[in-house]
Amino acid sequence: MALKCGIIGLPNVGKSTLFNALTKSGVAAANFPFCTIKPNTGIAPVPDIRLYQLNQIVQSKKIIPTNIEFIDIAGLVKGASKGEGLGNQFLFNIRETEIICHLVRCFENENVIHVSKKVNPIEDINVINTELIFSDLEACERSINRIQKKAKGGDKNAQIELVVLRKCLTHLEHTKMLRSLQLSIEEKKNIHYLNFLTLKPMMYIANVNENSFENNHYLNEIISLAKSENSIIVPVCASMEVQIDKLKDKKCYEHSMINLKSCSLNQIISQAYFLLNLQTYFTVGLKEIHAWTIPIGATAIEAAGKIHSDFQKGFIRAQTIAFKDFITYKGEHGAKKAGKMRLEGKNYIVKDGDIINFLFNN
Repeated sequence: MALKCGIIGLPNVGKSTLFNALTKSGVAAANFPFCTIKPNTGIAPVPDIRLYQLNQIVQSKKIIPTNIEFIDIAGLVKGASKGEGLGNQFLFNIRETEIICHLVRCFENENVIHVSKKVNPIEDINVINTELIFSDLEACERSINRIQKKAKGGDKNAQIELVVLRKCLTHLEHTKMLRSLQLSIEEKKNIHYLNFLTLKPMMYIANVNENSFENNHYLNEIISLAKSENSIIVPVCASMEVQIDKLKDKKCYEHSMINLKSCSLNQIISQAYFLLNLQTYFTVGLKEIHAWTIPIGATAIEAAGKIHSDFQKGFIRAQTIAFKDFITYKGEHGAKKAGKMRLEGKNYIVKDGDIINFLFNN
């Protein structure tokens, strides 16, 4: 199942245009607010030059990259947490995602409507973030009211959860995002089911004109804000990306993966992986080269389960070659001859780029 990344922002900042560029879709992108009502979904392959480096050696029939699902969510407005502009529906859509891409307009164009009548990226960010905070605040208060009775009755789990929720409530009441609250791994597990919006990983995406990546005071404002928050920012010209991202045949696509490593769309996808603490391992054969996504720190048996539950249940060993060794020694045979193939057990911590062949009982 692909990871879900929600694209949010004010109406008319270019969300659907960016979505089209990322997913090669053709959804409507119009110059008026709420062109999108129901969320659009689309799949984008995760660019990874290593797939094509592996294929230069193996000459496989098929290359299967790992994917990320992008969701184009309708524009939020001031008062969304109270239902303005169908806000409750849109906020619910955000809760279903694992990471948030917050798109902000950083260009002047009198022909493109701005919902606030003027371009002010910092104010735009504050409007969206405030609505996310208010939505979490309401959800937090509801949850506290719901479990207080259980906690008073001696329910240990409810008591633990109540302590965490009260900590969250105080933070939200000071209009702060939960991402900036120091919570232990265990505390986060206790409230994970609530899907708090401001606890989700988020990056800012600055939508600029194609000739204003430099000397853009709007962009500089967001860069300063992102630094103060220790957040990630990716500048992009969404309209230009739609125009240039039309490489259709396989050779052109592979060429683009190798030569456009720094393109904005690739940066968005790569940063999403970074924020979610994910990594990739590969299975390699003549039929296909397949990239698989796992959390950093995942064990061999967990990685096996990513392919199929049978691999996990019947796990014996994992024949493992580091990516660098696979390339250096020109494939499995050369790596094995050089003593670079290892037999790893179920508790082996998989490294990014590992080439693995799982041995298992049917």
